[in-house]
Amino acid sequence: MKPFALFHRSRDARRGTTVVETALVLPVFLLFVLGLIELGHAQLVKHVLRASCRQAARMGTTEGKTTANVRTRMLEMLGTVVDADSVEVFVKDASPFDAGGTPPESGSELEALADIELSEAEPRQLFMVRAKIEYGDVAIVPNIPYLGAFLDDVVLEGQAFMRHE
Repeated sequence: MKPFALFHRSRDARRGTTVVETALVLPVFLLFVLGLIELGHAQLVKHVLRASCRQAARMGTTEGKTTANVRTRMLEMLGTVVDADSVEVFVKDASPFDAGGTPPESGSELEALADIELSEAEPRQLFMVRAKIEYGDVAIVPNIPYLGAFLDDVVLEGQAFMRHE
C-alpha cells in the first residue's frame, strides 16, 4: 500500500471524529454561553433596581413629593428593563434604625416596617425605598436545563435609605 492511501484513509476517519466531538461539545458550550447571557442580564436588572431605588428615594427626600410620586418614578425607570407590573415596590419608615438596635437580616424584615407617606414625613426622618422582582419574571431563557431548579427561588432586589428634608 502506498503511504498516500494510508493518509487519505485516516483523514476520512478524522472527519467522523470531528462530527462526534462537535456533537458532544456544542451543547455544553451553548449551555455555558446561555448561562453567561442570563448572568449578565440578571446583573443589568439588579443594577437598574438599585439605581432606580436611589433616584426615587432622592426624589422622595424633597418636600412636597408623595409616596405615590416615588412609586411612579420607580416604575417609570424599571419599565425600560422589565415589566413594571411584576415589580414589588415598598416605601417604608426606617426611623426605628435611628435608635440603634440590630439591623434586619432579611428583606422580609425590611418589608415588615411600617409604611410611610412622604408628604407627611418629619424633617430628617429616615425612610427606605425597596424594589424586588422574581428572577423567573425577567429571565431571557426561563428554564435553562440543569440550572432552572436552582434559579426558581432567586429574587433580584434593590433598596436605598434616605432622610426626608
